[in-house]
Amino acid sequence: MVEKLDKEYVLQTYTRNYVNFKKGINATLFDENEKDYIDFTSGIGVVSVGHGNKKVANKIFEQVSNISHISNLYAIEPQAKLGQKIAQLSGMDVATFFANSGAEANEGAIKIARKYGETKFDSKKYKVITLEHSFHGRTITTVKATGQESMHSANFAPYPEGFSFNNKIDDIYNSIDSETVAVMIELVQGEGGVQPLDKEAVQKLAKYLKEKDILLIIDEVQTGAFRTGEFLASNLYEIQPDIITMAKGLGGGVPIGAVITTHKDILTAGDHGSTFGGNYLCTSAALEVLDILDEEKNSGTLDETIIYFQDKLNEIYQNNRDLFTHSVGLGLMRGLRVKDAQTLASIISEGFNEGVLVLKAGKNTLRMLPPLTISKKEIDEGFKRLENALSKIK
Repeated sequence: MVEKLDKEYVLQTYTRNYVNFKKGINATLFDENEKDYIDFTSGIGVVSVGHGNKKVANKIFEQVSNISHISNLYAIEPQAKLGQKIAQLSGMDVATFFANSGAEANEGAIKIARKYGETKFDSKKYKVITLEHSFHGRTITTVKATGQESMHSANFAPYPEGFSFNNKIDDIYNSIDSETVAVMIELVQGEGGVQPLDKEAVQKLAKYLKEKDILLIIDEVQTGAFRTGEFLASNLYEIQPDIITMAKGLGGGVPIGAVITTHKDILTAGDHGSTFGGNYLCTSAALEVLDILDEEKNSGTLDETIIYFQDKLNEIYQNNRDLFTHSVGLGLMRGLRVKDAQTLASIISEGFNEGVLVLKAGKNTLRMLPPLTISKKEIDEGFKRLENALSKIK
């Protein structure tokens, strides 16, 4: 039924698996036939505090029972409190603009950089440098900022000018010219293969850009909200970017994006906006999500979960070196390099049949982004099912 409706009434921009999930409890999903699946994807890093989280559900119910939306023409208390919470957790002197997605957040970051380049210098600076294998969104501008030529389809051309990408961090220095205003990078490339950047190289780049008055934008759409073990990957890398973007896990399933910047005075009234961005619903949910995750971190539970998951992942890796070449990632953003794309597709398919959900990243990486609240029991069961899947493709 759902497949027929989807194919008739929904634009077919995704290659879907037509399982019909009806219920979720933390990292376990149940379909319409009551078959259960261990979710190592969390909706591509979104359901950070698990499916069916009662605290978040109660907060959402409480909020929508009163006010869900009034527009940004009026002050929104949970929005202001969320901005405060983000500043406190980041440890930085920042202010935040709230949007609805990661792509929107990155658009906002680029607009801040462009205005900075227009107003702070005698001659205009507007160029933004990114890295190969990066992913920054699906809008026309963020697609162009994405460092993958395969994403720059002629079907959607012409694209905005002023974007280029380099193969590695060391190449960025030679690409900077008098019109460069910002460098935009992910500290762990998610779609690009769960590839963490070298910490010392990032710190060196951050210092250089600061000296040259070039903005550093860190795309934390996937790494933010404790995904790498700290509130921000920027905290883990011990840097203070000019602009940080967040989305995905920040709302725990409710759409939200955030543009966080130390340059509080760049955008003024009328420069940017969003009808839904930062409304009562999404910011109330995000506040609850961050309270839950902050407690998970402070209690030591999150760090314990990361270590446990990493150990189980390493067992799978060591037991299947004929299929995997490397183990990659940070925190609960993990991946296994698979020997070829066909084997990867088989693992994902057989994993689904066994009742464990996993993802693809890049050309040949098996990606895992479990809820940050996943239990040890769910971790054990998920890897047991994954091992069963691997045994079937050998």
